[in-house]
Order: sequence, then C-alpha cells, then structure tokens
Amino acid sequence: MSAPTAPVAPADVARTAFEALAAGDLDRFAELTHEDAVFDVLPVGEQRGRTAIREHFEELRAALPDASMTLEGVTGDDRRAAIEWRMTGTFEGKPFHGIAPNHHKIDIQGVDFMEIDSGRIRHNRVAFDGAEFARQVGMLPHRGSAADRAMLAAFNAKTQLVERWHERHERHHERHEHKQAQDS
Repeated sequence: MSAPTAPVAPADVARTAFEALAAGDLDRFAELTHEDAVFDVLPVGEQRGRTAIREHFEELRAALPDASMTLEGVTGDDRRAAIEWRMTGTFEGKPFHGIAPNHHKIDIQGVDFMEIDSGRIRHNRVAFDGAEFARQVGMLPHRGSAADRAMLAAFNAKTQLVERWHERHERHHERHEHKQAQDS
C-alpha cells in the first residue's frame, strides 16, 4: 500500500496549499483545489472553478512581483481549516482587478476559512481589510489624515441630509394619508 500523495488532514491541506501559493507553485496549488471550488475573496469577489481561482492568483502575483506571503497560524478540524497570513510586496507589476500599479508598498493581514473535501479545497472564504489595501495603494487617504477626516465629514453630512429628507418624506406621506382619511 503506497502512502497518500496529498495531505489528508484539513490543516495539512491548507498549509500545503498556502506554501505552494507563497512559493508561486500554482500547479501544486491547483492540485489541492477541487475543479469546481469556490473562493470568496471578500474585498474582491467570488472566483468559481479552479481556472478562475488560478487566474486570480496569477493576476495577484503579476501585480506584486516581489510578493512575500507568510503563514502566521493554521488550525483545523476534520472538515475545515483556517489560516492566518500576512502578505507584503510592491504594487509595481501589472494591474490588479483594474487598479493600475503605482509602486506603493503593501502589508496586509488576512484569514482564509477553508472547507476541505477528499484532501482538496472545496470552498475558501478569504477575509482581509480591503479599505486598508485601498489606503496602502493610494485609492483612499491614510487613516486619520486631513483628507480622511474631510471625506468622513462629507459622508456624515450627506447621511444627515438623506435622513432629514426621509423624515420630511415620511411626514408628508403621513399628512397625505391623514387627509385622504378625512376626505373619505
């Protein structure tokens, strides 16, 4: 009887898949992913199927050619695994999801929540702070900066105006219903 070629415990599958991804071995990574797997990358969107998942990671690696991925922790049970990770790099390669590279450094942390079936990833929910990524690449102002405070103030002013409009609209609607009831 030969030894299994793929890790079986979900935590081992998750660790091996992460290590392959970190090393840029997308062939090995694909071997550990079901053909119809779903990766829900929360700030970016859902990737369905091994081909789309691989293309997502090819695009990521092309955007951050010096990407360094570090596994910070892994845990699992008999069906699931969770990994904590950190990724650093310079956004100096190709565009990523339509965002043009601008040579900014990134340093983000995230967590993957994986469902493992028959030694392969069936579903993965990838969570990281998309707003922080946007800040680091310059799409959003740095937290606490004058631009950040101004943007927050503008948003809150808009929210208050919309709330007042809804209140006036509701009062108008109530008066209209009251008048219709009196006219009946």
